[in-house]
Amino acid sequence: MLWRRFRRLRLPEDRGPLRVMFVHTEVVIGGAETLLVEIIRRMDRQRFQPELCCLKRLAALGEVLAGEVPTFVGLLKNKYDLRVLGRLTRLLRRRRIDAVVTVGTGGDRMFWGRLAAWRARTPVIVSALHATGYPMRVERLNRLLAPLSDGFIGCARSHAEFLVDGEGCPADRVFTIPNGVDVDRFHPRDKAAMRARLGIAADLPVIGIVAALRPEKQHLLLLDAMSEVVRRSPKSLLLIVGDGVERGAIEEKTRRLGLGDHVRMLGMRCDIPELLGAMDVKVLSSHMEANPASTLEASACGLPVVAPRVGSLAETVLDGRTGLLCEPDNPAALAAALLQMLSDPGKAQAMGAAGRELVCKHYTVEVMVRGYEGLIDGIYRAACRGERLTPEAFDRWMNHVGQPTSGDIQRISAGEPAP
Repeated sequence: MLWRRFRRLRLPEDRGPLRVMFVHTEVVIGGAETLLVEIIRRMDRQRFQPELCCLKRLAALGEVLAGEVPTFVGLLKNKYDLRVLGRLTRLLRRRRIDAVVTVGTGGDRMFWGRLAAWRARTPVIVSALHATGYPMRVERLNRLLAPLSDGFIGCARSHAEFLVDGEGCPADRVFTIPNGVDVDRFHPRDKAAMRARLGIAADLPVIGIVAALRPEKQHLLLLDAMSEVVRRSPKSLLLIVGDGVERGAIEEKTRRLGLGDHVRMLGMRCDIPELLGAMDVKVLSSHMEANPASTLEASACGLPVVAPRVGSLAETVLDGRTGLLCEPDNPAALAAALLQMLSDPGKAQAMGAAGRELVCKHYTVEVMVRGYEGLIDGIYRAACRGERLTPEAFDRWMNHVGQPTSGDIQRISAGEPAP
């Protein structure tokens, strides 16, 4: 780490709550942003005072948080606005921020957030990276700032490994905090009642995808797979939840494949738990994923998941146990996995139950929030001692909080209960 002289640091018990600034560009509706809302809302106010800085604009979820915590917006006027560094540095000093957490992989938030925190002599500088691979990457300029950082957060064990091997993050500063969901909000529901709300017949096989309509999610590939599913299971229905730049292309391909009666595009929704309750299977078709919240939400609702074997999905979609994994970028393989799931409702239901068990034990929002609190607190206390928190020490602490070990995953995958 480049040397930085802190102001006089006192242990938390001697000084009161740590002030934590989360830095983003804009808090749009998305998986990582939804998790950010949970973290900010649930942090222990006796120990932490969270704040939010949106460099560009608040966007939908930022507007929500603005009514709950101190929020700052509009520091970056345009792409070439170098004065943002001074503005952000002054903000961090004025608010006497103890920890800066940049949210998202690469970009202005990660670059200006860390540089300003270093200039402001902020004791804790960490980056939460929620994506794996293209199009979200840690650019060269952001890699050059690695010495300024106290930590990089991976949202699954294999994602943390990718941050080291694929993104060049220093191994001695990469920490794993698993994404988590609210298992009280996301839980199994009465399928008939949920379908009645949507006007869906009880006997239809229903597949669902909850994802932003972006190229990397590969909805067009999913439509190719769906064409084969419908050929062999003519009553099948695909629910597409989300919105984005690919909407027009998805609608056009749906028409071209003659799937108009088998695809419903529901747009952006706030009733995701209820929508999941109407489905039989949750599907992903992405060519890259880290630890998507939508998959954890589906499992928490008792849904089996069909997904490509990419990113960290094998840690939460345990093949043959909580769902099925298939070869990525292969519509035929995806269709075969979906048809296999639909052909045996009893087995699919058992997979969904196992998925909820896994999420309830290891991927709850409480585990995630305690992880962020523990990391910030641990780095700050180490700075008080003139030391650095190591991933090994943090992992030992997290294993007591509820993070799954590789042994847990192997046991559950083999059909054995986790300890």
